[in-house]
Amino acid sequence: MTGTAIEAAGLGRGFGRRARPALRDCAFRLPAGRICALVGPNGAGKSTLLALAAGLLGPTHGTLTVLGTTPAAARERLAYVAQDKPLHPQLTVAETLRLGRELNPRRWDAAVAEAVVGQGDLDPGARIRTLSGGQRTRVALALALGKRPELLLLDEPTADLDPLARHQLMGTLMADVADHGTTVVMSSHVVAELEGSCDHLLLLGGGRVRLAGPLEDLLAAHRVVTGRIGDLAPHTVVESRTGGRLLTALVRPSGPVDTGWETAEPSLEELVLAHLRAPEAPALLLDETREAAA
Repeated sequence: MTGTAIEAAGLGRGFGRRARPALRDCAFRLPAGRICALVGPNGAGKSTLLALAAGLLGPTHGTLTVLGTTPAAARERLAYVAQDKPLHPQLTVAETLRLGRELNPRRWDAAVAEAVVGQGDLDPGARIRTLSGGQRTRVALALALGKRPELLLLDEPTADLDPLARHQLMGTLMADVADHGTTVVMSSHVVAELEGSCDHLLLLGGGRVRLAGPLEDLLAAHRVVTGRIGDLAPHTVVESRTGGRLLTALVRPSGPVDTGWETAEPSLEELVLAHLRAPEAPALLLDETREAAA
């Protein structure tokens, strides 16, 4: 799948005149066919952004396009799983999947939905209200994937899952992207589990976009440097910490790093945590398609 899945320009969303805006002047572009990690602290605006993309909220400022159109117009082509996994408690698992099929007759993939449920060894006759949080998450994901969406929006999907179920979920999502070109945007607080699964990063902080772009390029644009306390000019220092006579810093190099420093490429977790601990650090927004065309 080619093209743009989500694009924002000057995007803002407020809740009341006195409340701090949940999102402010956000601009980014997510190419189609990516698995995007949406990360940031509590209150950063992650859930608000996903709700805007799903068409459940409207922007206060700016624009947001989804699959080349408005979120409302794209609703049939996307699926959204909210944090609270809203399901009808009185329905059984089988009845829930049947409801998904009846609501999406043109796109429903029963085999995919049943496979996701089957991985959890769920009783088709069990009512939703009797299921654990992790089991309800699995049913909600089955509904979302069964819809065969072009864009899948997941708000903390692994929060209720055990480590094995998390591993199975990531494998299912990666296979879906490979087989069908589905674009996935997934928020999570467990940054380490996203590395190796996601190929795009969107980092929010204070309602603004701090990092956006292909994960490989963002990691390559930074270095962890360690050495005796000294001057790191002319490089952009995102964050630095000292221990004894040694300094460790995450920098965005402006050229070769002096040989007196030990350097290494950061992990995803090191990159994210450093930017979250240093909210004053300059943002970095990369666009792989526009860079390739330049």
